[in-house]
Amino acid sequence: PRPGETPAHIGGTTLFGDNVEDEWFIVYLVREITREFPGLAARIDDNDGEFLLIEAADFLPKWLNPENSDNRVFFYKGELHIIPLSETEEQECDVSAASPTISQALTLLSTRPEESLAAEPIRTAVYKRISGYPEKIQASFHRAHCYLPAGIVAVLRQRPSLVAAAVQAFYLRDPVDLRACRPFQTFPPDKRVMTVVTFTKCLYAQLVQQKFLPDRRSGYTLPLPSHPQYKAYELGMKLAHGFEILCSKCSKASPDSKRSVLSGPLWERFLISLKEKNYFKGEMEGSAKYLERLHMAEDYFQQSVAKTESFVEVSPGDEILTLLQTTTIDLKELEREAACLPPEDDDSWLDITPDDLDQMLKEARNESLPSSNEEEQKYDLEAVAETMNAFVSKVSTHEGAEMPWSSDESPVTFDVDSFTKALDRILGADSEELDSDDLDEEQEFDSSDEDDEDLDAENQRQDQKVSPNELIGSLKSYMDEMDRELAHTNVGKSFTTQKKGASSVNATTSQNADPDSGAEDTELTPVDVDMNLVANLLESYSAQSGLAGPTSNILQSMGVYLPENADRIGSDKGATE
Repeated sequence: PRPGETPAHIGGTTLFGDNVEDEWFIVYLVREITREFPGLAARIDDNDGEFLLIEAADFLPKWLNPENSDNRVFFYKGELHIIPLSETEEQECDVSAASPTISQALTLLSTRPEESLAAEPIRTAVYKRISGYPEKIQASFHRAHCYLPAGIVAVLRQRPSLVAAAVQAFYLRDPVDLRACRPFQTFPPDKRVMTVVTFTKCLYAQLVQQKFLPDRRSGYTLPLPSHPQYKAYELGMKLAHGFEILCSKCSKASPDSKRSVLSGPLWERFLISLKEKNYFKGEMEGSAKYLERLHMAEDYFQQSVAKTESFVEVSPGDEILTLLQTTTIDLKELEREAACLPPEDDDSWLDITPDDLDQMLKEARNESLPSSNEEEQKYDLEAVAETMNAFVSKVSTHEGAEMPWSSDESPVTFDVDSFTKALDRILGADSEELDSDDLDEEQEFDSSDEDDEDLDAENQRQDQKVSPNELIGSLKSYMDEMDRELAHTNVGKSFTTQKKGASSVNATTSQNADPDSGAEDTELTPVDVDMNLVANLLESYSAQSGLAGPTSNILQSMGVYLPENADRIGSDKGATE
């Protein structure tokens, strides 16, 4: 139970460290729990906030933002739900609407779940990250041989999950931690055996990739690197350091205070319940198997049942010391088991060649494409130009520019009236509408000349009212004059022009201005904007040499993926040969 409006619930926090896949495994578990128990609703977030929405960011509705997303994302009956805006907020398009309370969200989920079901693209993006489970669980494990102290072997048999805390302690060690590893009071190296330890691939990589030499005073020594079991010795040495660091940080509470909770009536009822459910599987009271299962039940009772009201978390070091005091270590039995260990897993997955990396990036790119069929992935240069034009035509806000992902958006409209009014302000502006630069330039003339010119200009504007078509034609003539001036400069020659056959429709209309300008006009052809755009994009993409750059980043954000530069690849191979 929690104070306030939040109802009683089951909650927890998991430190997943560097392994993001563990976080998505938790998402899978939460979804399956709500599928198994239809009356439950669950929500999950991390230090980034609503990371489920981050995963589906390309498909979220416009009104949903980080400010109003609290208490809106739930798993209910195995499906992802997003609590929508209320009818009043939706009608007013109030993007700054406050987030709902937990009680309001649960009421909507239980009464009208169809209204909050997330859109298909959002659910697909989230479910894609948790696809493959539960099969992926076994694929994420790695089993390796380790030469460990017998006490650590016994602890890991009782609590295999403690390997994560030990690896993390070694991975994040500091000089103060290593100071406790000089004497090795808890796990001395004199009684070590070979065993198999199950890691996750992330934990194994963190442990094996760290270069570390033990202190000579610790007693841990390593064989030569050419030794067939060198890796097992090295892994065991690192893991032993992690366990020793954990024990050095534990509290110094006495074992009697920890076991005092086992003398009350609650423990007696718990033990009777275990016997009724055949927890001990017919083992004789006092036997080794019976005591082993009894110690497991005691540990569970201490951590779970006896501390539900205090929420006191037992540190890994305390748990390790408790297990050492309650577990019988049979060294001879461990040595016999070490003689017939199963083979360890191949760790070649740690080494990734450049070709493997390219293949991984290619698969990730294909997954993000709208269609996964290679036949449909045609690199149409016209589509590149159209996509870029659509992007430039978008109106950006203080939140950034929107990428034209969807092709069903309304096209850009052209308002003729607004355009002519804008031209009117530009070409027929009053003196009071001029900017400061124009006013500064006009102050250079005599005041009498200014008055005469302003009077003449005013009379001319009153005598003749220019139509919008004439204004557009006047602006076009200005642009034509600029084109003529730039045509024979280096700037003009740098652009690709259209073919003469496609641009000579109005060639005769401009030949009556000046007899000397005929040669220039015949050569003046419109610039092919799309061709120049694509050419510049391809030139910039080629200059990236296969690396990330502005062109690939912009195009990929709009869903356009250019193929690799075959000419560059061929030239690189030729240079290598």
